Amino acid sequence: MEDFKQKASRFVKAHFGDRVQHLVPFAAGDWSKAYSLTLDGKDRVIRFGAYREDFEKDRVMGKYSSPALPIPVVLEVGEMESGFYAVSERVPGRHLDELNGPEIQLVLPQLLEALYELQTRDLTDTQSVGIWRPNGTGPSWGSELLSVAEPRERLAGWRERLDGFPREARVFDAGVEKLRQLVAQLPERRGIVHNDLLNRNVLVDGGRLTGVIDWGNAFYGDPLYDHAWFLYWWPWYPQWQEVDLQEILDRHWKKHGGWPEQFEERLRCCLIHIGLDHIAYCAFRDRLEDMRRNAEQLLTYI
Repeated sequence: MEDFKQKASRFVKAHFGDRVQHLVPFAAGDWSKAYSLTLDGKDRVIRFGAYREDFEKDRVMGKYSSPALPIPVVLEVGEMESGFYAVSERVPGRHLDELNGPEIQLVLPQLLEALYELQTRDLTDTQSVGIWRPNGTGPSWGSELLSVAEPRERLAGWRERLDGFPREARVFDAGVEKLRQLVAQLPERRGIVHNDLLNRNVLVDGGRLTGVIDWGNAFYGDPLYDHAWFLYWWPWYPQWQEVDLQEILDRHWKKHGGWPEQFEERLRCCLIHIGLDHIAYCAFRDRLEDMRRNAEQLLTYI
C-alpha cells in the first residue's frame, strides 16, 4: 500500500513538475502533515490536511503579518485526491517549545506584545470571509465556552470514550457546571485568539520571533485566552519552571495601564475551558495519561 509520503511526492511531482526539488518531511500534527521543499528556487512549506478551512485561516492571517507578528504568507491553497494542500513561505527558527528558561524569558514578552498589537488592528477581512464571527453576531462568549461539552465533528464520539473513564468524566462534568456558573459574569470581549501557541507553532531565531504559524484552531473570543494558554501549559515544560510567568504577564499589563477589567474571572473561565477541551481531545485520541493529567489540573481551577 502506498504510504502518505509516496502520495505527497506523487502529488507534488504531478502538480508542480520540474519547478519543485527536495521534498522532505518536515512536521506532522494531528490535523495536517508538512513537508519542506524548494519551489521555483525558493524555500517553501507544503501542508496536507483534511480541512480546507484551516489553510484558509492561515491565508487570511498572512495579510496581517507585521515585523512584530511575522505570519508566513500562504501562496496557494487547493484540493487534491485525499484532502487539501497549502503552500506557504518557509521561515527560519527553532520552536518556542524548545527554548530554555533564559530564551523563553527573552521571547515571550515579544510574543505578548505582538498579540496585543493584533487586537488593536482593524481585522475587517476576517469578518468578511466568515472565518470568525464579528462582535455582535453569533452566540455570546459564554455560550461559546459552554459549547465545549457539545458533540464536535472533528472529535466524533469523544463523550462516549470519556464515559469509559468514570472519574475523569465526573471531573469534566464538574468543570462544565463551574463554567456555567461563572460565564454569566463575563464581559463580551472579542478579538482573534490563536489558541495553539505551543505545539511547534511559534518560531524563533536569534532571540526574535520569525513566524507564528498554524491558525487553524484560531477563533474570535476573549484575547486573554492566549494568556491563559501559557498559564495552563507552563507546568508541562520542566525547562521553564525557574521562569516567573506571572511576573512576565504582570509587566506586560503594567506597560498597558494595568490588567484589564475582571481579568481574574476571565482567566479562570479560559483555564477551565482549556482543561475541558483537552480532556475531551485526549479521550478522543486515547491519550489516557494526558487525559488524567488534564483532569487533575482542571480540579485546581474548579
